[in-house]
Amino acid sequence: MARDRTPKLFSRIWRDYLREHWAPMSLALLLMVIEGSTLAVLSWMLKPLFDRVFVGGDSSAMWWVGGSIFALFLIRAVTSVVNRSLLVAVQQKVAARMQVDLLSHVMRLDMKFFQLNPPGAMIERILGDTSAVQGIWQTFITGAGRDVVSLLALFWVATSIDPQWTLAALVGAPLLIVPTLWVQRYVRRKTRAMRQNASDRSNRIDEVLHGIGTVRLNRIEDRQAGRFADIVDRIRRAEVKIAGIGAVVPALIDVVTGLGFVGVLALGGSQVVSGERSVGDFMAFFTALSLAFQPLRRLGGLAGSWQVAAASLERIYQVFDTQPSVRSGPRLNPPETTRIEFDDVTLSYDETQVLRGLTFVAEAGQTTALVGPSGAGKTTVFNLLTRMTDADTGRITLGGVPLTEFDLATLRDEFSVVSQDPALFDETLRENITLGQDATPEAIERATVAAHVADFVQAMPLGLESRAGPRGSALSGGQRQRVAIARAVLRDAPVLLLDEATSALDAASERLVQQALDRLSEGRTTLVIAHRLSTVRNADKIIVMDAGRVVEQGNHDQLMRQDGAYAALVRLQFGALTND
Repeated sequence: MARDRTPKLFSRIWRDYLREHWAPMSLALLLMVIEGSTLAVLSWMLKPLFDRVFVGGDSSAMWWVGGSIFALFLIRAVTSVVNRSLLVAVQQKVAARMQVDLLSHVMRLDMKFFQLNPPGAMIERILGDTSAVQGIWQTFITGAGRDVVSLLALFWVATSIDPQWTLAALVGAPLLIVPTLWVQRYVRRKTRAMRQNASDRSNRIDEVLHGIGTVRLNRIEDRQAGRFADIVDRIRRAEVKIAGIGAVVPALIDVVTGLGFVGVLALGGSQVVSGERSVGDFMAFFTALSLAFQPLRRLGGLAGSWQVAAASLERIYQVFDTQPSVRSGPRLNPPETTRIEFDDVTLSYDETQVLRGLTFVAEAGQTTALVGPSGAGKTTVFNLLTRMTDADTGRITLGGVPLTEFDLATLRDEFSVVSQDPALFDETLRENITLGQDATPEAIERATVAAHVADFVQAMPLGLESRAGPRGSALSGGQRQRVAIARAVLRDAPVLLLDEATSALDAASERLVQQALDRLSEGRTTLVIAHRLSTVRNADKIIVMDAGRVVEQGNHDQLMRQDGAYAALVRLQFGALTND
């Protein structure tokens, strides 16, 4: 399996990331060849050193031989520094671009992908897996390339001195074939499991830190620490096994090299003693063989290193190969009206059917409320409207145009969304309101005043330049809601989607937020999801949903006269409030 995947992975890495850096890599390759060749020239220079200087007594040769050897070490030092500098620059650029590309791709995937892949797991893919392959460029291009050149040059020197001695040195090489193949498969298998455990580790950290309040209030610190310790222990055991098994091939190379030395000594030593070969021949050959030992050992260790990197590359490309099922349509022009119609819409998540023939109309410029028990499919309506997901069957139109015909950017520009738990980023309040939109200071001021953000931002030392904190933690719930409403005011989209926008607020905050929402809804097509039925009494139409279907619709007075599901919800809610 490893042999089948390796060419494909190398091909994709070259095509996607390395090809654009061919110039510095070509220069690094040239320097690598020079650096790798110096060892062979060094071993070759030992023949005149021994035969002409030490044995022949030619003192004049000592200076040019010594000068040549010094020049070799100088060339090796310079090429090594430049070579590594070039390839580290390539390595860092490739790793950085891969992380950015991976995050950009992930952000465009369907919501179902995020249901199957929690945030911690994706953090590990984007950071952990890319870090695991970050060193592959230098290790394999510099290390492997330089060592291969060194080995070829050194064996050329050895063969030119005596082919029989070279064969004697390689007598144990066939013993490496089967263990090397086994190590590759074992390390790849263990690394896949380890990378999955690393994803679990990141996800556990993410969940614990974001749920730290729940952890402390329920006194489950030890339980969570124990679960984290189990995951960490699995990773530790896997890394120990990978390191131990990965050392098998270099260790076997030690044994094979030792056998080679004994064979050469037995065959060549007698020839030198008998005078058939010179001391310089033997020392040049022995030096070439000795210098080949470390490159050969490093190359043996690369079998395991590549499997570790390949496992991470496979995980990265699994994400890149995942394509969104929600695709843009050809229409770039917005609809002429904002009338929304659902016609016999069905949707299932795995085996669970969420919508069962949902049919309703939300008239343009009016407020339509969606009410019903939890799990009725209300939030799914919003996901379908913004095409976070697509329906299995049925037809959804905006202004009479099927949603699937719109370009995604065009469609989503038609909507502003204010949810129960608005997403704020650890950026300034200004940046959280504009979200990259090029807005004038006057427009921002109007939005902050309309959303009552100006009421609290004046008391902050840095005003709109104050940071919201991670996930808006520097703000209260009501303040976060008002920032989200300011976004919607600034966005000025014709359709407003309100998903439980006031359900988690205290009375004072709810009053301010509701005033801002009422002002924002004026002149817009508004869809409201609300459990607090008092907030939707004045809606133009109330749609009662249950189990993915519309069971009643009308305004408040009409539905109360019907004395059906809506009236029962009103009695239940206000009765519960009375009992409190």
